Amino acid sequence: MTTSPNEQSAAVFLDRDGTIMRDAEYLADPKGVEIFAGAPAALRKLKAAGYKICIITNQSGIGRGYFTEEQYRAVQAEVTRQIGPGVIDATYHCPELPESGAPCRKPAPGMILQAQRDHRIDLSRSFMIGDKLIDALCGRNAGVRTILVQTGIEQREGRSEADWDVPDLTAAAEIILRHGV
Repeated sequence: MTTSPNEQSAAVFLDRDGTIMRDAEYLADPKGVEIFAGAPAALRKLKAAGYKICIITNQSGIGRGYFTEEQYRAVQAEVTRQIGPGVIDATYHCPELPESGAPCRKPAPGMILQAQRDHRIDLSRSFMIGDKLIDALCGRNAGVRTILVQTGIEQREGRSEADWDVPDLTAAAEIILRHGV
Protein backbone atom coordinates (compact mmCIF):
# COMPACT_ATOMS: atom_id res chain seq x y z
CA MET A 1 0.00 0.00 0.00
CA THR A 2 2.37 2.72 -1.19
CA THR A 3 1.21 6.30 -1.52
CA SER A 4 2.27 9.15 -3.75
CA PRO A 5 3.19 12.48 -2.13
CA ASN A 6 -0.34 13.80 -2.73
CA GLU A 7 -2.14 10.70 -1.45
CA GLN A 8 -3.26 10.16 2.11
CA SER A 9 -2.07 7.12 4.06
CA ALA A 10 -4.07 4.70 6.13
CA ALA A 11 -3.06 4.49 9.79
CA VAL A 12 -3.42 2.30 12.82
CA PHE A 13 -3.90 4.33 15.99
CA LEU A 14 -3.09 2.44 19.16
CA ASP A 15 -3.59 3.01 22.82
CA ARG A 16 -0.35 2.23 24.66
CA ASP A 17 -1.02 0.96 28.19
CA GLY A 18 -3.00 -2.27 28.16
CA THR A 19 -2.80 -2.57 24.37
CA ILE A 20 0.90 -2.62 23.42
CA MET A 21 2.28 -3.10 26.92
CA ARG A 22 1.13 -4.25 30.35
CA ASP A 23 -0.85 -1.48 32.04
CA ALA A 24 1.16 -0.43 35.09
CA GLU A 25 -0.95 2.53 36.17
CA TYR A 26 0.94 5.83 36.21
CA LEU A 27 4.20 4.28 35.04
CA ALA A 28 7.11 6.70 35.56
CA ASP A 29 10.06 4.30 35.31
CA PRO A 30 11.17 2.84 31.96
CA LYS A 31 12.25 -0.33 33.80
CA GLY A 32 8.55 -1.11 34.26
CA VAL A 33 7.83 -1.33 30.52
CA GLU A 34 6.62 -4.84 29.60
CA ILE A 35 5.68 -5.07 25.91
CA PHE A 36 3.18 -7.85 25.25
CA ALA A 37 4.51 -10.93 23.46
CA GLY A 38 3.69 -10.66 19.79
CA ALA A 39 3.13 -6.89 19.83
CA PRO A 40 6.35 -5.91 18.00
CA ALA A 41 5.77 -8.52 15.28
CA ALA A 42 2.13 -7.45 14.86
CA LEU A 43 3.13 -3.79 14.51
CA ARG A 44 5.88 -4.67 12.01
CA LYS A 45 3.32 -6.56 9.87
CA LEU A 46 1.01 -3.55 9.85
CA LYS A 47 3.90 -1.23 9.01
CA ALA A 48 5.02 -3.55 6.18
CA ALA A 49 1.46 -3.48 4.81
CA GLY A 50 1.79 0.31 4.48
CA TYR A 51 -0.01 1.56 7.58
CA LYS A 52 1.30 4.49 9.57
CA ILE A 53 1.58 3.49 13.24
CA CYS A 54 0.53 6.18 15.74
CA ILE A 55 0.29 5.78 19.50
CA ILE A 56 -2.59 7.75 21.05
CA THR A 57 -2.42 7.75 24.87
CA ASN A 58 -4.06 9.54 27.79
CA GLN A 59 -1.42 10.28 30.43
CA SER A 60 -3.27 12.01 33.27
CA GLY A 61 -0.44 11.01 35.62
CA ILE A 62 1.33 14.11 34.32
CA GLY A 63 -1.64 16.35 35.16
CA ARG A 64 -2.00 14.68 38.56
CA GLY A 65 1.67 15.32 39.35
CA TYR A 66 2.50 11.59 39.61
CA PHE A 67 5.26 11.90 37.00
CA THR A 68 6.78 14.53 34.73
CA GLU A 69 6.78 15.00 30.95
CA GLU A 70 10.43 13.89 31.02
CA GLN A 71 9.52 10.66 32.83
CA TYR A 72 6.69 10.04 30.35
CA ARG A 73 9.14 10.56 27.46
CA ALA A 74 11.64 8.15 29.03
CA VAL A 75 8.94 5.46 29.31
CA GLN A 76 7.84 6.12 25.73
CA ALA A 77 11.45 5.90 24.52
CA GLU A 78 11.71 2.46 26.16
CA VAL A 79 8.45 1.36 24.48
CA THR A 80 9.86 2.48 21.12
CA ARG A 81 13.19 0.74 21.80
CA GLN A 82 11.51 -2.56 22.68
CA ILE A 83 9.24 -2.44 19.63
CA GLY A 84 12.20 -1.71 17.35
CA PRO A 85 13.38 1.08 15.10
CA GLY A 86 11.27 2.48 12.28
CA VAL A 87 7.94 1.01 13.41
CA ILE A 88 6.21 3.84 15.28
CA ASP A 89 5.59 6.91 13.11
CA ALA A 90 4.29 9.20 15.87
CA THR A 91 3.19 9.30 19.48
CA TYR A 92 0.57 11.66 20.88
CA HIS A 93 -0.29 11.99 24.54
CA CYS A 94 -2.79 14.01 26.55
CA PRO A 95 -1.65 14.99 30.05
CA GLU A 96 -5.04 16.43 31.05
CA LEU A 97 -7.26 15.10 33.82
CA PRO A 98 -10.44 13.16 32.89
CA GLU A 99 -12.74 15.96 34.07
CA SER A 100 -10.88 18.62 32.06
CA GLY A 101 -12.97 18.22 28.91
CA ALA A 102 -9.78 18.70 26.89
CA PRO A 103 -10.18 17.97 23.16
CA CYS A 104 -7.05 15.81 23.26
CA ARG A 105 -8.35 13.50 25.98
CA LYS A 106 -9.92 10.25 24.82
CA PRO A 107 -12.77 9.64 24.15
CA ALA A 108 -12.49 12.99 22.33
CA PRO A 109 -10.80 12.51 18.93
CA GLY A 110 -8.27 15.35 19.26
CA MET A 111 -5.10 13.23 19.16
CA ILE A 112 -6.30 11.27 16.12
CA LEU A 113 -7.28 14.48 14.33
CA GLN A 114 -3.87 16.00 15.10
CA ALA A 115 -2.15 12.90 13.70
CA GLN A 116 -4.37 13.13 10.61
CA ARG A 117 -3.18 16.69 9.99
CA ASP A 118 0.46 15.93 10.78
CA HIS A 119 0.72 12.78 8.63
CA ARG A 120 -1.88 13.16 5.85
CA ILE A 121 -3.98 10.26 7.07
CA ASP A 122 -7.15 8.98 5.42
CA LEU A 123 -9.40 8.24 8.39
CA SER A 124 -11.84 6.22 6.26
CA ARG A 125 -9.09 3.61 5.76
CA SER A 126 -7.77 3.71 9.33
CA PHE A 127 -8.28 1.79 12.59
CA MET A 128 -8.09 2.44 16.34
CA ILE A 129 -6.97 -0.36 18.66
CA GLY A 130 -7.34 -0.08 22.42
CA ASP A 131 -8.28 -1.94 25.56
CA LYS A 132 -10.91 0.38 27.03
CA LEU A 133 -14.32 1.69 26.06
CA ILE A 134 -12.87 5.22 25.75
CA ASP A 135 -10.53 3.93 23.01
CA ALA A 136 -13.44 2.57 20.97
CA LEU A 137 -15.39 5.78 21.51
CA CYS A 138 -12.37 7.87 20.48
CA GLY A 139 -12.08 5.89 17.26
CA ARG A 140 -15.80 6.23 16.56
CA ASN A 141 -15.64 9.97 17.28
CA ALA A 142 -12.83 10.26 14.73
CA GLY A 143 -14.60 8.13 12.11
CA VAL A 144 -12.24 5.15 12.12
CA ARG A 145 -12.98 1.46 12.55
CA THR A 146 -12.37 0.20 16.08
CA ILE A 147 -10.91 -2.90 17.70
CA LEU A 148 -10.81 -3.65 21.42
CA VAL A 149 -8.23 -6.06 22.82
CA GLN A 150 -8.70 -7.98 26.06
CA THR A 151 -5.17 -7.43 27.39
CA GLY A 152 -5.92 -4.42 29.60
CA ILE A 153 -7.11 -4.11 33.17
CA GLU A 154 -10.66 -3.02 32.33
CA GLN A 155 -13.08 -5.94 32.34
CA ARG A 156 -15.85 -5.73 29.76
CA GLU A 157 -19.03 -7.73 29.78
CA GLY A 158 -21.71 -7.91 27.16
CA ARG A 159 -21.80 -6.00 23.90
CA SER A 160 -18.72 -4.06 22.92
CA GLU A 161 -18.77 -0.59 21.42
CA ALA A 162 -16.02 -1.62 18.99
CA ASP A 163 -16.37 -3.06 15.51
CA TRP A 164 -14.31 -6.06 16.68
CA ASP A 165 -13.38 -7.46 20.09
CA VAL A 166 -10.30 -9.72 20.09
CA PRO A 167 -7.89 -11.33 22.56
CA ASP A 168 -4.76 -9.33 21.72
CA LEU A 169 -2.82 -7.10 19.34
CA THR A 170 -1.79 -10.03 17.14
CA ALA A 171 -5.45 -10.87 16.49
CA ALA A 172 -6.22 -7.18 15.90
CA ALA A 173 -3.45 -6.94 13.28
CA GLU A 174 -4.87 -9.98 11.48
CA ILE A 175 -8.30 -8.33 11.29
CA ILE A 176 -6.77 -5.15 9.86
CA LEU A 177 -4.76 -7.08 7.30
CA ARG A 178 -7.97 -8.92 6.26
CA HIS A 179 -10.40 -5.98 6.31
CA GLY A 180 -8.21 -2.99 5.52
CA VAL A 181 -8.44 -1.11 2.26
